[in-house]
Amino acid sequence: MLPTVAEVLTLDPVRSGAPRVLAGADRLDAQVRWVHVIELTRAAHLLRGGELVLSTGIALPDDAAGLRQHVAELAAVGVSALAVELGSRYARSLPPALVSAAADHGLPLIVFERETQFIEITEAVHATIIDAQLAELRSAERLHQVFTELAVSGAAAEEVVTQAAGLAGTPVILENLAHHVLACAPGTKDTAALLAGFAARSRAVRVTGRTGYDAAAGWLVTVVGARGEDWGRLILLRSVAPAPGDVALIERAATTLALGRLLDHKQENLERQAHAAILSAFLGPGYSDQSEAEARARALGVPVTGRCLVTVVVRLAATAAAPGLEAQARAAGTADALAEVCRRQRVPALVGTLDDNRVAALLALPPRSDAEAALTRLAEQLRPRLSESDVIGAGSAVESVAGVQRSFLEADHVAEAAAGNGSGLPFYRLPDLRLRGLLHLLRDDPRLQAFAERELGPLLIHDDASGSQLLAALTAYLSAGGNKAEAAKQAHLARPTMYERLRQIEDILGVDLEPAESRLSLHVALLALKSAAA
Repeated sequence: MLPTVAEVLTLDPVRSGAPRVLAGADRLDAQVRWVHVIELTRAAHLLRGGELVLSTGIALPDDAAGLRQHVAELAAVGVSALAVELGSRYARSLPPALVSAAADHGLPLIVFERETQFIEITEAVHATIIDAQLAELRSAERLHQVFTELAVSGAAAEEVVTQAAGLAGTPVILENLAHHVLACAPGTKDTAALLAGFAARSRAVRVTGRTGYDAAAGWLVTVVGARGEDWGRLILLRSVAPAPGDVALIERAATTLALGRLLDHKQENLERQAHAAILSAFLGPGYSDQSEAEARARALGVPVTGRCLVTVVVRLAATAAAPGLEAQARAAGTADALAEVCRRQRVPALVGTLDDNRVAALLALPPRSDAEAALTRLAEQLRPRLSESDVIGAGSAVESVAGVQRSFLEADHVAEAAAGNGSGLPFYRLPDLRLRGLLHLLRDDPRLQAFAERELGPLLIHDDASGSQLLAALTAYLSAGGNKAEAAKQAHLARPTMYERLRQIEDILGVDLEPAESRLSLHVALLALKSAAA
């Protein structure tokens, strides 16, 4: 940024002349584009504006009218300031007409009370200007490098916004045209305070052109979109008028966001991505600040305070036909379908993908709602969009975001435990899984792992060493409730073969398969083994 008149006055060669401001003290924030020494009258046509004019006053007019005209011409051209040195023409003070004319035109007038070298002032100011221009070039190169890398790497909107906030040193927010916050990088600011009443504040901010600054709000705003289709606004918070570098930064960030949306057709839309970011935080580290979680959800149009909150996780069955991008597209399509169902039921909800196999939702039901009925309606409308092997898991209803993480973890465990082992229910709650659900929740407990190995370890070793299928035979036998004939039928084995394999199992494990307690113990061990492998 170019130096201001006030900054020029702090330079050593300028201070050596004992400068004193006689007029225009309120205009010292004017930028100095260049320094020009003029010892002529009627020389304004030689200037282009933004200059600091230095003079000994030796050629200034003698009469008051001439001085006023000289100042008027300089002000009309837009010079930054006029500085006159005492000694050559004026011994002790400048003419009152010169001072009053400068005051009338708002032109900073500076007097040097000691002799100074104009060449030293010129060199110092020009060096400062050149340094500022080099800094702007370096900043522009840095912006080009950062946002080009983000665009090439296909960075998510959240990452682009975070980088922009880091470069600007101030919060940056991306919103859609409904004034829902798609991404927010608060920096050092409190997120809850930053997003409080965001939609209403955003609607009140209107700027002319694609980029503009609202001084009342302290928002630098630029429109995001391409090919004539605008879909959002990028907001940079500045309490003072933004510098040209701020405008360049926010416009470059907006271009990167627009380009990313044009190139990335197969990923979810930004609203789904914003929802997914919040849901992933709940399933991961959670939110240490409850007000931040509430503010982020509210900024996306989903009020969670004072609501009955119900968590849902849809686990999609892995298929060989849907690897890579196809799996991503399937998960994104499921998220869109789930969001559509929620809109149809007029249930505010955060909906997004957690990975290629999981889609999550946080339903914000009215207080004292029947969560079971709401889940039933949701499952009925969503089921036709899912395969038979896909599973819907639901967590316990909670009354505040403080309990959402626990509820989400429960829904995730339920969906995982029910996958491939469920009984065809529209959706599953933890009580629906009974023993299987309990063992799934305890699957990482070393004591359960040791129990399963103690019960089945010798059989696993034998199968691995000989290539036999005794574990499969035992599974069929236990699933048939100890009915050997039914077990043989399920395993597609002849009865004598099944009987022989069961005898081998008894010998290897050193157990009798007839007692119910023995079969129960082995069945629990089998379920625990499957849970650990899931």
